[in-house]
Amino acid sequence: MILNISGRTDIVAFYTPWLMNRFEAGEILVRNPFYPSQVSKILIENVDAIVFCTKNPLPIIKYLPSIHKPMIFQVTLTPYHKDIEPFVPDKSKIIEGIKEISKLLGQEKVYVRYDPILLNEKYTVEYHIRAFERMCSLLKGYVNHIIVSFIDDYKNVRNHYDELKLKNPTHEDLKKIGIHFFDIANKNNMTVQTCYEKEDLSQYGFIKDVCVSRKLAFELTQKHYKLWSARDCGCIEMVDIGVYNTCHHYCKYCYANYDEKKIHENIMDHDEHSPFLIGHAKPDDIVKERFK
Repeated sequence: MILNISGRTDIVAFYTPWLMNRFEAGEILVRNPFYPSQVSKILIENVDAIVFCTKNPLPIIKYLPSIHKPMIFQVTLTPYHKDIEPFVPDKSKIIEGIKEISKLLGQEKVYVRYDPILLNEKYTVEYHIRAFERMCSLLKGYVNHIIVSFIDDYKNVRNHYDELKLKNPTHEDLKKIGIHFFDIANKNNMTVQTCYEKEDLSQYGFIKDVCVSRKLAFELTQKHYKLWSARDCGCIEMVDIGVYNTCHHYCKYCYANYDEKKIHENIMDHDEHSPFLIGHAKPDDIVKERFK
């Protein structure tokens, strides 16, 4: 199996001590987010590779030499300020972290996600072009590939609509982004792709691909994986060990924090020594070992 750590929360940023305890213990227990009494037991010995997804890789860097699994990082790096991303650390520190991971793992194992692109009166197309150029120039020689996506209409986005004041991208906006982003990436020896987007920028040179393809999975593990049946995005099947409504970043566009009132409650229920990310075992739990 391939672990996704994590699309449901930022485990690396906030729960790395728990994660390293789980690696040492050799197992993780994960509740089904839709049927909480259904629990998957994941044995680390059955893990073929790890896909780390995070906005802040810094807490886990010192532990990477002790994680003896093939891995890649997808680090989300966006140009927003505290009005959009209240608790994301200084981006210059994140960039230094990306460079350090690139040195440890190789630049082919580090992907940057410029995700999502949102437009409003402050964050204009021209703003994004400048920010993208600066980011690529700082990461030249450390990152080969950038993944781009646009903001989606999630529940949390609607909750913050008055603050976000979103502007739908026009055809001309998409054209400018497509042409400039491709040229900037190319100038910095990078490729750029969209990720499961209705906005097709391939006419401007973008690659149209998925985040974790069958090809990439095979390169990591030498195994063939089926597509993720729970999603229709085209990625291969992964096992996400996160829990929704547990990320402390409180980004205004986040899909994983769909009920912000529960975040503090969930955080208080975290125990870094528990086999569960949040909480402990319950009498009605039905635990089954997961093999793939």
